[in-house]
Amino acid sequence: MADQAMSLEELPSHLLQEILNSGRLGPADLACLEASCRIFRGHQSLFPFKFRSMAEFAAFHLCSSGAIFRGMSVAARTSLVDRCGGNWKLVLRFIQSVEQASSLVETPSGNIQVITGRYHTLLLDGYSVYSCGSSLCGVLGHGTVVTQCVSLSRISFPCKSRVIHMSGSHNHAAFVMQSGEVFTCGDNSSICCGHGEVRNAIFRPTQVVALKGIPCKEVATGLNFTVVLTREGHVYTFGSNIHGQLGHGDILDRPTPKLIESFGNLGRVVQVAAGASYTLAVTEDGTLYSFGYGANFCLGHGDQHNELQPRALHWFKRRNVHILRVSAGDEHAVALDSSGYVYTWGKGYCGALGHGDENDKTTPELLTSLRAHRAVQVCARKRKTFVLLDDGSVFAFGWMGFGSLGFSDRSSSDKIMKPRVLETLRGHHISQISTGLYHTVVVTNRGLILGFGDNERAQLGQEFLRGCLEPMEIKRVDQADVLGIQ
Repeated sequence: MADQAMSLEELPSHLLQEILNSGRLGPADLACLEASCRIFRGHQSLFPFKFRSMAEFAAFHLCSSGAIFRGMSVAARTSLVDRCGGNWKLVLRFIQSVEQASSLVETPSGNIQVITGRYHTLLLDGYSVYSCGSSLCGVLGHGTVVTQCVSLSRISFPCKSRVIHMSGSHNHAAFVMQSGEVFTCGDNSSICCGHGEVRNAIFRPTQVVALKGIPCKEVATGLNFTVVLTREGHVYTFGSNIHGQLGHGDILDRPTPKLIESFGNLGRVVQVAAGASYTLAVTEDGTLYSFGYGANFCLGHGDQHNELQPRALHWFKRRNVHILRVSAGDEHAVALDSSGYVYTWGKGYCGALGHGDENDKTTPELLTSLRAHRAVQVCARKRKTFVLLDDGSVFAFGWMGFGSLGFSDRSSSDKIMKPRVLETLRGHHISQISTGLYHTVVVTNRGLILGFGDNERAQLGQEFLRGCLEPMEIKRVDQADVLGIQ
């Protein structure tokens, strides 16, 4: 008997829902199905009547199965849905964009994460990690003979497990493997690599033995300390502790990882960020905690006192604001809430806070000029800030600094006092952004790596270019013995 073709309308409803809820489809996929096939945009009495279509119901199911949405209160969920006009596909786009912007971006060429440091760039692309720029004290992970990489070149790891998250904002780098192990390399003069009292530079990724058997999922590197988040939501810190940035209630340095015990009573931590000498942590219920150096107002408590243990930012708690993600700049901080609103506080140099002036903010303040937009990532560094929206566009403000803000029509010493859209990126859908001291790198949804700003130390992966004001593609190099390594 010959096989007989079956139309979608003839498939069992439960099978259609299984396909839609598999987790493999994004909001754009659901929108295409809804637009092209009658069964996906109709109701057919297959799901609750409050949903306009099968695709909408599938988007709701995918949102509800994710950690971000589950952690939100009923009020926070309602606010987000209202912000999206009741469109669950837009809610799903927001949530998935937030998740990818802070970890791995799913692209046709594989999963990608980019990290920019002082004078270097790290790229996680599929199963490989690449680095370029200045290898100060071994931060690039290529060994003692390498002082600079003029192109993105692959790092060798001593284990077969793949890297799933990394950080390298200053002079050392940390990597989390799929197995949960943590590796570090770079400047270890402040024992921030977690290998004990030995203060020698670490020139190749080396496992932090003290974390063996503790599955980790995220890392954040400060100027001279490291923060590690485990899969269970616990936080370990190590390195210099002169300002209390390790969160243990004292100012004693820690040569190996130590658990922050106070978080055991505060809730499961879902994200950590490390500034130069302070730490920010977000718990599952949307509470933001800060500790460490307070003189720059980065802790957000309205004073300049150092905090030796995690302290909640009550400004958010009093307003029932649920924080999803936070970025710790050198002298200011930026937070993203569950409705896509953005808040800034700290030093206002060069307009880095985006309020049209250079005034300091001792507590968080809503960035009103972006209220009409849904932000999915915030990124702060030295006197500059980037905000990524759910439609893939980017706003920037603060100090131009060698062109690292991305406005080709402005001088490299100019200040952008309020959020301004980056026209040079208009032709791309940006999924992730990272900014270093004087350079910036972005990842598009198609897997392109684009960079702009200073390239004096080849941190943009270009050998014969001192810098660029407009985004240019950064290529990977697969072999470690090419001319690009010096």
